[in-house]
Amino acid sequence: MHSILVLNGPNLNLLGTREPHIYGATTLAEVEQGLIAQGRALGLHVHCFQSNHEGAIVDRIHQTREDGCCYALINPGAYTHTSVAIRDALVGVALPFVEVHISNIHKREPFRHHSYLSDVAEAVMAGFGTMGYGLALQFIASKLK
Repeated sequence: MHSILVLNGPNLNLLGTREPHIYGATTLAEVEQGLIAQGRALGLHVHCFQSNHEGAIVDRIHQTREDGCCYALINPGAYTHTSVAIRDALVGVALPFVEVHISNIHKREPFRHHSYLSDVAEAVMAGFGTMGYGLALQFIASKLK
């Protein structure tokens, strides 16, 4: 069974209460539970990790070398637009990944239009709400077949 890492960056722990007009009412716990169940149905073991700290995210990416995760799904939150460190960690451990954004970052403030990850991602999901996580997991499952 393939192991998949789901990474969520800063402020995503506030899903369901933070700006619900942008991010919806679904909580991060609900997203994670849904992904774990969907992963099981797809024959995937899903591991979830969220941190508001860039270094913790980098450390968790490095850990994939030891724990056997072969693919990642990442919503880097605000680190999308600022973190060369997260990009370098993903590239450094050669972990293929899908970048996910709940909102359409290209319809938002200009500073949100640039991603440090998109050009090295296998795919990018933006604007599908929390449904984008499940779509990304389906994509990953298809790539691993």
